[in-house]
Amino acid sequence: VQLVESGGGLVQPGGSLRLSCAASGFTSSRYVMSWYRQAPGKERELVAQINRDGDSITYADSVKGRFTISRDNAKATVYLQMNSLQPEDTAVYYCNAVYLIFGYWGQGTQVTVSS
Repeated sequence: VQLVESGGGLVQPGGSLRLSCAASGFTSSRYVMSWYRQAPGKERELVAQINRDGDSITYADSVKGRFTISRDNAKATVYLQMNSLQPEDTAVYYCNAVYLIFGYWGQGTQVTVSS
């Protein structure tokens, strides 16, 4: 079982990044998929969540209107499009998959927003 995030990096304020989370070793299409983030010295927080059909989506208030979560079940991949990035978005971003009693985390990808 693996969740592998990619797409993080250093970006200037106002810039954009697209994170990807590739799932393998399990039937990810059954799972609710989420992106979390954790900044230094802070607790991990939910950023966005999408149900298995993609028709129910939740965002943290801090990212509404700037971030978009989507999934491609045929590719077993979840995306997070991040626009208008701000320094406060700097964090390690983690992919999460949950179905019934099963849950998995990725290793995280660093996003740094700085000029």
